[in-house]
Amino acid sequence: MRDILYKNLTSNNKKRKIISSSEILDKDGFHYIIHRHFVYMVREIDKIYNQLPQPYMYVYKEKSSKNNSETFFCRLKRSIVLSNDNQLFLVNFMHSLKINLTASSNATSQ
Repeated sequence: MRDILYKNLTSNNKKRKIISSSEILDKDGFHYIIHRHFVYMVREIDKIYNQLPQPYMYVYKEKSSKNNSETFFCRLKRSIVLSNDNQLFLVNFMHSLKINLTASSNATSQ
């Protein structure tokens, strides 16, 4: 069985776009829950900054043999400068991925 939830939120006045998806999947005796989250914020700038915010990456992994589960989480933040029709834009974005994996009840009883 596979359930997917997809959200697309766009704010024109704040120049923000949020895309998220959640997926629940039972396959090969495992139960997966996968969350993806993407946030983009765009603003117009006058000049290219010499010092943009540093990229940021965070990774977390946890394994629990007591609960028969694993959790993985990753977040990436970054800023880039783009040009379009002689205009400069600063794009800040954040991507995150979270995966929860557990043995389904059918697999543990076998």
